[in-house]
Amino acid sequence: MSTSLLTNIEGAVGYITLNRPQVFNSFNREMALHLQATLQQLATNPQVRCIVITGAGKAFCAGQDIGELLGDEKIGFEKILKEHYNPIVAAMRALPKPIVVAVNGVAAGAGANIALAADVVVAADNAAFIQAFSKIGLIPDSGGTFTLPRLIGFQKASALMMLGDKVSATEAEKLGMLYKVFPAETLQEETKKIAETLAALPTKALALTKQALNQSLVSNSFEAQLQVEDELQFVAAHTTDYAEGIQAFVEKRSPKFTGQ
Repeated sequence: MSTSLLTNIEGAVGYITLNRPQVFNSFNREMALHLQATLQQLATNPQVRCIVITGAGKAFCAGQDIGELLGDEKIGFEKILKEHYNPIVAAMRALPKPIVVAVNGVAAGAGANIALAADVVVAADNAAFIQAFSKIGLIPDSGGTFTLPRLIGFQKASALMMLGDKVSATEAEKLGMLYKVFPAETLQEETKKIAETLAALPTKALALTKQALNQSLVSNSFEAQLQVEDELQFVAAHTTDYAEGIQAFVEKRSPKFTGQ
């Protein structure tokens, strides 16, 4: 049985922990494929309404396990990207439930860009992000050249990717790379609060919000994006949660959403 990934469900939240602390949770093929399968399982589990991804030990994820790039059994980058990282970040963006990534330590290379693919990113105050690719003659992958410029702007993203600077969690928050920074000792507790809040919200509306945001990232005109909002709002307005939200507002009580 694989131990490279730990999964547990608490209430309506599914927790995934990258569990290769001896190599700073760097990805090998087994862990990458396991993460893809776990995301799919949690996506189709009706009990789970929010997903949290974090790392075991001192790091969140150091990116690719270099050992897989060397030796007789080495795996080429074409296979690594097409079968490991691209499916992971694509699944994260397509998954119709909110994903929270809690960066508990260093997030480097693919590890940094997988974190940035989440819907909500939080970090410990001792965490850091590194676009480490240029240090070994590579380009950023795992969607980083798409997400990072949109989060912090073209010029800053270009510099960080080329120079490979380490960005502290505090600076990352100021740049707009993440939502909030918490003291390391309270990160788990604060992450749980956020995840449980999201899980208690109208899940279908959150999924539609995510879909609208995804479409806004492509080259939509303002008018085209208004059309996207029209179509998705129509769907949202016909959910059970919308009816409950309106009824609760009229009755001046807290709504009880079911994700339907």
